[in-house]
Amino acid sequence: MKKETLLAVFAFFMVSLSAITVVYAIEERAKVITISKEEEDITGDGKNEVIQLKGEPYQDDENSYLKEIFIEIDTSDGKTTTIPLESGAKAALQLADINHDGIKDVFATVDTDGSGGIVDTFLCTLKDFEKKDLRVSEPLDMETHFLDGYKAEIKINATGKSYLFDLRDRKDYYKKMGLYRKGKLNEPTELMVNPFNSLEPIQLDGGKLGLKGIQKVTGIANADTIALVESIWSYTDGKWKLVKVEVKKEEV
Repeated sequence: MKKETLLAVFAFFMVSLSAITVVYAIEERAKVITISKEEEDITGDGKNEVIQLKGEPYQDDENSYLKEIFIEIDTSDGKTTTIPLESGAKAALQLADINHDGIKDVFATVDTDGSGGIVDTFLCTLKDFEKKDLRVSEPLDMETHFLDGYKAEIKINATGKSYLFDLRDRKDYYKKMGLYRKGKLNEPTELMVNPFNSLEPIQLDGGKLGLKGIQKVTGIANADTIALVESIWSYTDGKWKLVKVEVKKEEV
C-alpha cells in the first residue's frame, strides 16, 4: 500500500475516533440532570449568583439512584465553583442565612436511600467570594439499653436527661425474637441510634434560623422504632449550640 494511501486511512481513522469521542462526551454530559436551580446573591456584592443542584442517574430514568450529585455555582465575578456531594436516591438544595451574617448560605441534603432513611448534609458560605464550609451540628450522642419488664431507657449525654419507655405493647414480638424470657432480658442489649434521619432549617425565637434534626432510635430491627429524638441547633460564635431536645415515643 502506498504511503499516501496509508496516510489517508490513518487520517480517516483519527477523524472517526475524534467524532466518536465527542459524541460519547456529549452523551455523558447529557446524562446529568438539573435537580433545582436558584438565583440569589450569596456573596454579598448585591448581584445574583446562579446555584444549581445537579445529579447523574445510574440509568436514563431521572428517578433512579444518583451515582453523582454536585452543586454548581456561577458567581457574579465570572467564576464557577463545583461542590461534590455524596451519592443518593434524591437531593435537595436550600439557600438560607444559617450562620446569621446577613447573607444566605448554601445548604444541601442527600437521602442516601438506606433502610433507615439516613441523610447526608452539606453547608457552606460564599461570602466575599470565599467558600467556607460550615460543618453541620453532630447528631446527639446517647446511651441506650433495654431493661427487664419490657422497658427501654434513653439518656441524652448533652443534657444528662434520661427517658424511660414502656414497651409491653411489643412483648409478644420481643419474646418471639428471643429478646426476653418471662419478662427478663436474655442478655444486655442496647438500642440502635441513627445519625440524622432529617436535618433542615427552622426559624428560632427572635426570627433567626437554626437547624432541626431528627434521629430515630430503634430496637431489635430498623422497623422497630422506639423513639424519635428532635434537636434544635443555633450557629453561635462560630459553633453549634444545642437549643432544645424533645424525645417522642413511637407508637406501634
